[in-house]
Amino acid sequence: MTDFPPVCDYEGSDYQTSFWEKGGRDYEDKVEEIALRRMLPVKGSLLLELGAGAGRNTPRYTGYDRIVLLDYSRTQLRQARARLGDSPRYIYVAADIYKLPFVNALFDGATMIRTLHHMADAPKALAQIRRVLGANAVFILEFANKRNLKAILRYWLGRQAWSPFSLEPVEFVKLNFDFHPKAIRQWLGELGFRIEKTLTVSHFRLGLLKRVLPAGFLAALDGLFQPTGELFQVTPSVFVKATVGQDSILSHHSEAPIHWFQCPECGAYPLDERGDHLRCPGCGRKWPFHDGIYNFREPLD
Repeated sequence: MTDFPPVCDYEGSDYQTSFWEKGGRDYEDKVEEIALRRMLPVKGSLLLELGAGAGRNTPRYTGYDRIVLLDYSRTQLRQARARLGDSPRYIYVAADIYKLPFVNALFDGATMIRTLHHMADAPKALAQIRRVLGANAVFILEFANKRNLKAILRYWLGRQAWSPFSLEPVEFVKLNFDFHPKAIRQWLGELGFRIEKTLTVSHFRLGLLKRVLPAGFLAALDGLFQPTGELFQVTPSVFVKATVGQDSILSHHSEAPIHWFQCPECGAYPLDERGDHLRCPGCGRKWPFHDGIYNFREPLD
């Protein structure tokens, strides 16, 4: 692993349209909604949605007072803003997950759905998430499961070189990784998370079934099997609900987002608000604010 892991950039992508709206993935969307409904707390204060994309899941976080949508792609965030609108409830932030621009123990909740599989250094990303979560915070993580039934069968039949049973991640396409459930549990445990619930998702992700049976029916059937994730995980997607212990720093935040940020390069805070940018008092970098998006990807010249 490198000190500065590569980032999967969806800048300029029509991912929301091509993959979700026109990609025949109603079933996947519905089963994820069921899993989230089972795991989300009834209420919360400030949620960090990592890999928010175009805001597909954001409306499902009804219990939280405010939501920070974070994505590396400004294109995706502009689509999310067009979908959700401008509201004090939503804050749009473009940033690198390996260098989160937030003060410690800020959030009492976080979600990371269909995002970890792009992490070349998953433990480093998870450590950043842990840093910005306060005591009793809830973290809902979805990951692509290396030890899924299809991979197991392919391996046994000699049609796949890599083992689904080894703990190391497998990069099956550039910056697309599958993870072993045990490795995920180990990383979370080392960071002080306590796993409270595990759900297996997308039991019926087969083209034939999706073409023949209605998405709603398949999703309802999937929902019946999701709790088996507490016993074993052989589906392509796994959801984990983890919590931070009470002995951690309590979550704290001001109503004004300006007080939530720290410089992602030097860690200095608070940042100075200068109209179209935030200036770091430590290193002097200027982080732009444009089109309703706080941009911590690269500073102004």
